[in-house]
Amino acid sequence: MKKILIGLSILSISVIAIAGGNPEQVKLPDNYATEYTKYDTRNRSNGKQVGVLYANSNATDSASDASLADGSTIVMEIYKTVTGEDGKPVHAADGVYEKGKFAAIAVMEKRSDWDASFDASQRAGDWGFAIYKTDGSVKDNDLNCASCHIPLPDQDFLFSYSSLKDSAKK
Repeated sequence: MKKILIGLSILSISVIAIAGGNPEQVKLPDNYATEYTKYDTRNRSNGKQVGVLYANSNATDSASDASLADGSTIVMEIYKTVTGEDGKPVHAADGVYEKGKFAAIAVMEKRSDWDASFDASQRAGDWGFAIYKTDGSVKDNDLNCASCHIPLPDQDFLFSYSSLKDSAKK
């Protein structure tokens, strides 16, 4: 019985460690809001959130290539939406939902030299993921970020690849 409890404890700790990505491997850059390029604001595919996207210079400098360079980092500030009386998100004039409360920060980092302990099944190509609270602490959740990005190899696993390329041309 004791071995079973120990095994369950280890399993639950490992699930928490990988929930929403792997913050042990993918760190939140402290300076993203001031030193990264803000390149897009868009409705998230879940239909309930707005994402504000930032890219580091590795990403913007290589955005015209077929895939982004090693060391590229994308940060997305996630906001809840303002909802109308009908409970549906309110659209701004540009079609993007109106931003409500700041909810989380998602980070994608591209590296070809991930630590062997970072299981490839938790990545999309060379991209690793992590989610943080707005204060920068790790956010526990049950998302598997890689699973949504894996179907996008022609866009280097990014939903926003075309907007990053367009932004980098300016």
